This record gives sequence, C-alpha cells and structure tokens, in this order.
Amino acid sequence: MYTEKQPPRAELLSDTATPGAASDNTQLRKVALSSLLGTVLEYYDFLLYSTMAALVFGKLFFPSSNSAASTIAAFGTLAAGYAARPIGGVLFGHFGDRLGRKSMLIVTMVMMGGASFIIGLLPGYATIGVLAPILLVALRLVQGIAIGGEWGGAALMVIEHADKNRRGKWAGIMQLGSPIGFLLSTVVVMVVTMLPDESLYSWGWRLPFLLSGVLVAVGLYVRLGVVESPVFREALEQAESESEPKAATPLIQLLRNPRPLILACAAGIGPFALTALTTSHIIAYATDTGYDESEVMRTLVAMSVVSLVCIPLFSALSDRLGRRTVTLAGALGAVVFALPLYALVNTGSVLWLTVGLLIAQVVQNLMYAPLAPLLAEMFGTEMRYTGVSLGYQTASLIGAGFGPLIASSFVASTGGSSLPLSAIIGVTALVTATAIWRMAETRGRDLTAEFVRG
Repeated sequence: MYTEKQPPRAELLSDTATPGAASDNTQLRKVALSSLLGTVLEYYDFLLYSTMAALVFGKLFFPSSNSAASTIAAFGTLAAGYAARPIGGVLFGHFGDRLGRKSMLIVTMVMMGGASFIIGLLPGYATIGVLAPILLVALRLVQGIAIGGEWGGAALMVIEHADKNRRGKWAGIMQLGSPIGFLLSTVVVMVVTMLPDESLYSWGWRLPFLLSGVLVAVGLYVRLGVVESPVFREALEQAESESEPKAATPLIQLLRNPRPLILACAAGIGPFALTALTTSHIIAYATDTGYDESEVMRTLVAMSVVSLVCIPLFSALSDRLGRRTVTLAGALGAVVFALPLYALVNTGSVLWLTVGLLIAQVVQNLMYAPLAPLLAEMFGTEMRYTGVSLGYQTASLIGAGFGPLIASSFVASTGGSSLPLSAIIGVTALVTATAIWRMAETRGRDLTAEFVRG
C-alpha cells in the first residue's frame, strides 16, 4: 500500500484545479502529438532493427556456416540494445527529474534517430571484417540509451498535462506510437524485401534506416514547440521557494524504498515478453517451420492494425475500470493462451497463424495499454521520470531483450519444439499478474503528492 503525503503547496490545489486540469487543450494536443511522434520513432527504430536481425543481419554482420548460430548472434545485439535501456532510464531520468522533461526528450530523439541513420550507412562484415559487428553493437547501445529516456519522458509529458480522470485516454494516444512505428517499419521492410536478394543485401536493407532522418526532423519540429510539464514546474517552484537541503538523487530515493520500482518492473515483463515473441522472434520461427516470409509479414501488419484500435480503447478503459483490472485481465489471458498460441502457429495454416497472433496481440494490448498511467501514478514528481523509465526499461530488458535470444537458443537445442516458447509467455505473464495483484489501484491519484510506503 501507499499513503499520500502532501507537500505544502499541494494543499492549495483542489482535486479539480490540478496543474494538469488547467492545461490548455491546444497545448495538450500538441504535447500528445509530440510524444506520439517520439514513440513512433522509438518503435520504428527498435522494431526495424529486430526485423532486420531476423532477416539479414545474421548474414551481413555475423556470417557463419550455421544459420541458427548467425541468427542467435544477431539477436544477441538486439539484447545488447535492451541492456542499455535501463542505463538510459537512470541517466535521462536523473536529469529529467532535476532539469525538466522537455530538454531530455530533445536529446533522446536526436540520439535515437541519428544512431539508426548511421546504421543504414554501415559497411558489412565482408567489407571491414570484425569492425562491422562492433560498430553495429555500439550504435545499438546508443539507441538503447536514448530509448531508455524517451518513453518515460514522453509518457510523463502527456500524463502530467492531462486531467486526472483522462490520463489513460491521452496516454493511449501517445502509446499508439507502438503500433504505428511497428506498422511503418513492417511496411517499409515488406517493400524492400520485394527486391532481388542481391539488391536487398547490398543496399535495399539500408533504406528503412535512412528514413529515420526524416522522422527525426518532423519529430523535432513538433517537440520544440511544446511547453514543460506543469506538474514539474509546480514541483520546481515549490523546491525553489523552500530552504530545505536538496533531496538525494532520484535513484537513491528509489532504492531506499524499492517496492514501487520492483512492482513497476514486474508489471511490464509480461507484455514485453509476449510482444518480443510475437513480433521479432516469430519471423525466424515461422519461416523455419515452413511459412513464407511475406505471409508472416502480412500477419504482423494485421497485428499492428488491431493495436491501433485496442491500445487507445484499453488505455481509456483503465480510466473507468482501473489500471489493475484491465492489466490483470490481459495477464491472465496470456497465461491461458500461451499453449494454444503455438498450437495454432504449428498447424502450418496461414489462417490459424493469423488468428493466433491476433488474439495474442489483443491480450498483449490489455497488459500494455494501461502501463503508462499506471507507472506514472506510482511515483512522486521528484523521482517520477527515473522511476517510470527505470521500471519500464528494466522490464523491457528482461521480457523483450533476452526473450528472442533465449527463445532462439531453446528452439535450436530442442529441435524446433515450441513448448519452451509457451512456457516463456506463461511464466512472464504470471509475473505481471502477481505484481498487479500486489499493487493498490493508482487511477486518479494526485500527481502533486509525494508517495511514500505505508
């Protein structure tokens, strides 16, 4: 349980006169658009890399006579990017909690898009030898650090501007960046994979990465026009008006009372593991079991379309039913559907493959959609950026970063059995369900309050 400890100036604010409720609707829409564009770029870059890791990176950067070994090595660089995300969460979270949300989001966007653009210019192993995979991993780490600070800051900019009764609705718009980014990356990959293999492996694979430069330019144009979070400004004014000594760093404050951080991390593990296995890993798994790459990619596009409806719907629904109710429904659904999912995939039927993955996507969206308001409402303003980012990104590391790597290793060692894959989905969803069960409901909490463990 958590109790609310009001800071002195928070007493001056009524439930309806919070900084978020007083924000101008035009500015709120601009903030939502800015955060949406940032998350589109985030998911476009990260999912593009995941897709290319399954399709071409094994051959271009990690050549081996064993195709399974090349795929595992390529997914290893995917895990490296996820490993850097908590570092980015701590780094940008610290300065975001001390200096402001907006300035950090400018830096993360430039880093993220810039690293992706440079990946599109990299020569392969055949040209520069071992330096090629080293540079690829280095750029992947830059991406990971940038994304470690992007999602948390983007989520907070929206949530700290929004009225307390509509945080889920507005956060749902921001979280549309996930399916839009995935849809964009999938469509672009589908187009370039239509090229002859010689063209694809020589220059075609580079085009999707170079497109990141355009996305960065558009995103920065909008992001530079938004104002700082009113909740953060309120906290900053309060701190400047008081003569108390400066509080410990956000990370130290979190570690002194780690329960909210642990629960935040555990809540995200299930949706991340499920999305990793049903997006990046499913390409390698399904094509190895006889499906054509184009069939799998079309199914992935359909999954993105489903998310365009489900994410804003479920996020807004959490404003009415509560964050716990919606997320717990998804987690229990994932536990139940873990075995049937791969049974449908293993039929060899494109129809049943599509049905299975679409159901899995709905279940994943139930877990994922309320995550932004849920995590934001778990931490006080002075540590919220760090807490949200570190919890979310550590969950992504555990659930999605190592998921495809472990899954590929299991499949290779068991001769193609899908039982370990179902086990990964079931166990990680159970972790999420347990965490949500242990939480108090957060919907409607006053973001100007300081939450301490009771």
